[in-house]
Formats: sequence, structure tokens, C-alpha cells
Amino acid sequence: MKAPFFILALLGSYILSAQAYPRFGNNNELKFNIGLFLANTSVEGSYEYFFSEDTSIGGTIYFDNDATDYNGNFGIGPNFRAYFGFAPRSGFFAEAFGLYHTGEDQSADSAPSTRNTDYATLALGLGIGNKWVTRSQKFSLEVHAGLGRNLGNEPFLDTFMYRAGLSVGFRF
Repeated sequence: MKAPFFILALLGSYILSAQAYPRFGNNNELKFNIGLFLANTSVEGSYEYFFSEDTSIGGTIYFDNDATDYNGNFGIGPNFRAYFGFAPRSGFFAEAFGLYHTGEDQSADSAPSTRNTDYATLALGLGIGNKWVTRSQKFSLEVHAGLGRNLGNEPFLDTFMYRAGLSVGFRF
């Protein structure tokens, strides 16, 4: 008597364990920040790996040919995102990020100095954004902005740094 009840309960729990969303096979996404490229010819690429339908971890790397730009000429760093939209892996998100970036003091050209005007610093920050994805879950469009605190102690370095972008992505 107990065996059929146990088998029926096991089978019922398997059937009822259906998910709200189908399983997705495209857990990886490569993105290019087209907005930053059009604004100041900086090249920024990002990678994002989805742990679930509402969390991901990723990394960003950028290059700029002007070392005196607002965030320097090179940057690399990780991020962690949480999505709050109704659709999986898209919608409104919040992120925590870190960014190691290098550059050069902007005022170095105005007066000769004996001090080193190159810098390398770490920034930690928070950001928000929104992501839209095609029905096939292959392509994405993302708008994001963030504000971080530079942890370097150079007197000429700004206390805060920002990042923003309009990115297009491909999932695989």
C-alpha cells in the first residue's frame, strides 16, 4: 500500500516541478559598447555569463587612444548583475562592478613637472540599466550607467569615476 503511494508522489512531484520559464542554452553573451565608440572612439567589450534567469557575472575591458580621457586609456574589471524584469535574463538590472584603470594626468601638459603623471587605480561602484532581448534570445540591446569611487590616492585623480553605454550583444 505504501509503495504505490510513494511512486505516485514521486511521479507527481516530477511533473509539478515545471519551471516558469523554459531552460535556456545560451548562457554566454558577448557585447560591444557602440555608444561609447560613437561618443569618443573608445573600444569596450564585455562578456556576461548567466548563472540563472536573474543573475549573472561578467567582465569588461576597454581601450582608448587618449590617456587623459575621463577614465584613462585602459580598463579591465568584473561585475555582478541582478535582473528584476518579468522576462528572464532581460529587463531592469542593478550591478556592482570593479574597474582597474590606467591613464595620465590631464594637467601634465600645462606645466612641466618632475612628478610622475601616470596613474593606475582601482574603482568600485554600482550601476543600473535595462536590457532588451530578441524572441530567439540571440541578440540584445542594453543601456547602462554607473558611478564608482576611485581608491587611488593621487591628488590629481578625480574621486569618482563613471561609466555608461549603449551595447549590442550576441548570446551563444
